[in-house]
Amino acid sequence: MKNKTVAAWLAFLGGPLGLHRFYLRGFGDMLGWLLPLPTALGLYGVERVKQYGIDDAWSWMLIPLLGFTAAGCALTAIVYGLMAPEKWNGRYNPQAAADAPPGRTHWGTVFAVAGALLIGTGILMATLAYSFEHFFQYQIEEARKISQ
Repeated sequence: MKNKTVAAWLAFLGGPLGLHRFYLRGFGDMLGWLLPLPTALGLYGVERVKQYGIDDAWSWMLIPLLGFTAAGCALTAIVYGLMAPEKWNGRYNPQAAADAPPGRTHWGTVFAVAGALLIGTGILMATLAYSFEHFFQYQIEEARKISQ
């Protein structure tokens, strides 16, 4: 039986590694195996910033991959946590009754949703701010090069 609370916490905390996908769909899930790729590329971008500084063009293109992956997984945790028990059990526990306990919402689920909402929103806003700032700085630099 797949528990909604466990899936929400796995999506929130281990989502960028695909843990929630493996929990719900098994190790044959292709998206579960692909999720660590943008996570690793984003972490590589963070390392490039440490190595080459904030003006490294590759880093400001790679870091948002990490942020958007983490924010997307937080959104997935919210969707899992807010799913109706009947829908959860129908999708992930088809052999169980519609109101079986694994699909019910309790305080652990609420805390997972609240944490995912708080942290996921912060990550998304920081990623957007970082991306837009570097994009517009790049545009200004290119305009200066053309005008000279």
